[in-house]
Amino acid sequence: MTARQPPGNTAAPMQAAALPGMPVWRQFYVLTKPRVVQLIVFCALIGMVLAVPGLPGWAELERMALGCLGIWLVAGAAAAFNCLVEKAIDARMKRTAWRPTARGELSDAQALGFSGVLCAAGSAILYVWVNPLTMWLTFATFIGYAVIYTVVLKPLTPQNIVIGGASGAMPPVLGWAAMTGSVSAEAMALFLIIFLWTPPHFWALALYRVEDYRKSGLPMLPVTHGNAFTRLQILLYTLVLLAACLLPFIYRMSGWFYLAAALLLNGGFIWHAFKLWRNYSDALARKTFRFSLIHLSLLFAALLVDHYLP
Repeated sequence: MTARQPPGNTAAPMQAAALPGMPVWRQFYVLTKPRVVQLIVFCALIGMVLAVPGLPGWAELERMALGCLGIWLVAGAAAAFNCLVEKAIDARMKRTAWRPTARGELSDAQALGFSGVLCAAGSAILYVWVNPLTMWLTFATFIGYAVIYTVVLKPLTPQNIVIGGASGAMPPVLGWAAMTGSVSAEAMALFLIIFLWTPPHFWALALYRVEDYRKSGLPMLPVTHGNAFTRLQILLYTLVLLAACLLPFIYRMSGWFYLAAALLLNGGFIWHAFKLWRNYSDALARKTFRFSLIHLSLLFAALLVDHYLP
């Protein structure tokens, strides 16, 4: 089911125009969606660390640093391209109307050129100083997010987050490939965790931003299938996510410290989802969304700590 584009809504663009301007350097910086990219690079770094038994040497630390830089640049390029493609949608949504592309402060040529430079620089770093496999996987992730998800899936299906989540789940795989030159079952276990985490994370946001998404014309699940159905899907996904989060322990990538952290964090996520399913409020949806960010960050931090425990 595809939502129709609504008639032009001028309220959000007018609100965006009323916002104070930003220096040009900051306009380009915010196009990279820094907070999102920081989480991407962090998850990639965890993949790198887990791929190296014991403490890394100087050569491995150098490769980690260059890998993180290359992945950061390509991820930032994908974010900038996303802002360019969705500038009209962003202008109608309260939470994104401030972006420079939505406000018209940066031209299409500027945003496209910036994205191209970042992607080329990041790809060159990965190809020359890391390995070709990591470069091609990272570039494929760029295409998956910037083109397949943003241009094709997002405006066509309410399952956009589920299908497009494959691109967002790639960072630990990229990190693993950077250090080993291969993709293993352990890397795919990390991929599966983020892949299953993504839908309940974004649907919690979409629940309390449903009017924004309705105005934008995007067929997000709360718009096409309603509040109650979305809440049930969030709960079901958190239950499946719990099983996926046990895989690092089952594969002996981690030990008891990680297992305890995973059970605690997933228990918290399921509890938030259960309360949201039983008795909805925007405040609870917002709390669930925020907890999902804490969940993923601490889960991967636990993997890092556990890796170095005796």
